[in-house]
Amino acid sequence: MTFRSSFLHASLAAIAFLIVSSVAFGQGAPPGPIHLAPGAHPEAPPPQQQHPIRARVTEVSAPVVVRNPHTGEMLLDLAQNDFHVFDNGVEQKINSFNVGGEPLSIVLVVQTSSQLEGTLPAIRQAGIVFTQTVMAKTAEVAVLGYDDAVNVLEPFTMDPDAIDNAFKRLHTNYSGMRLYDAMARGIGMLEDRPRMRRRILMVIGEAQDSGSENKLGAVLRNAELANVTIYSVGLSITASALRHPPEQYEPPQVGPPGTYPVPTPSMKPPTPQMEQAVQPNMNLGALLIWLVKTGQNALGRNSLELASKATGGLHVNTFRERTIQNALDQIGGELHAEYSIGYRPSQEKIGYHEIRVTVDRKDVNVRTRPGYYIPPPEQ
Repeated sequence: MTFRSSFLHASLAAIAFLIVSSVAFGQGAPPGPIHLAPGAHPEAPPPQQQHPIRARVTEVSAPVVVRNPHTGEMLLDLAQNDFHVFDNGVEQKINSFNVGGEPLSIVLVVQTSSQLEGTLPAIRQAGIVFTQTVMAKTAEVAVLGYDDAVNVLEPFTMDPDAIDNAFKRLHTNYSGMRLYDAMARGIGMLEDRPRMRRRILMVIGEAQDSGSENKLGAVLRNAELANVTIYSVGLSITASALRHPPEQYEPPQVGPPGTYPVPTPSMKPPTPQMEQAVQPNMNLGALLIWLVKTGQNALGRNSLELASKATGGLHVNTFRERTIQNALDQIGGELHAEYSIGYRPSQEKIGYHEIRVTVDRKDVNVRTRPGYYIPPPEQ
């Protein structure tokens, strides 16, 4: 064979090899590790959105409690046609109506910080009350504990003994109070539950947060969009709270510290006396709207009360350990006797939607969630 023919055969073999290699590469590389050339870096995967914000609401669920203003008793003899629900002032068609008969999905969030060591025995003893009056026979319950971290202490179960044992196993850990992170985790768990079940987040802890990555406003926004109602039992465990009478209620600030966020009477400069006279009359709804719009935290020590009011739930404050069981009994009685109204908003405009519920009966008190906020899609 001549040199020329040998060179021709070698060239044809090389071309065939390149063609086969390119076809194989296009069909997928063979299994096994890929060895990078020296100094080369792997291509970074495209960024993924971890927590997308939903901008649509398919159905709004509004818990409604109707009470006699004189006796405080709940009125349970109302029918669907006695109720009228308004979304941004426009009356809506009621698509679903129930009176305490819906099955419940409950995430119980319990503070396990070390400063609760003296209060923990009372919380453990409240387990039997929780299973009997709150859980009852229709609820599935999951239990979260929070301190420096958020831990699942019991996954969803309908076994009351499992939940009672979860109460008995409660123990304190670190001193952190990642309340908002725990609430966010619980809401995320409830979002995955079937829509036929009413979604309840119940918190037992102090109305304080330390170290959370989530903010109260964002937590409330997600709770409203997911139709989660927040009930809370506020613990007061400091020695000063037991030795002295409760401090006078001070409404939380709507604006930054050092500013006065509402117009003063006659536009006069604010004074401490004027501020004290005006603030008790401030509309709490303005604060809730500001929270869910901005996604920020509220100044003050009543974050659990705000969370319950924002979602139509009930907040019960305790000043002595023995009242924890009474608080759970009160919440359980309301959970299984309140009305539940569902509707599809006729308009899904971006922004805050105010909810108002009226009944065809005079001289009654009606409580429901004040509204919900639909953020712009890019948020």
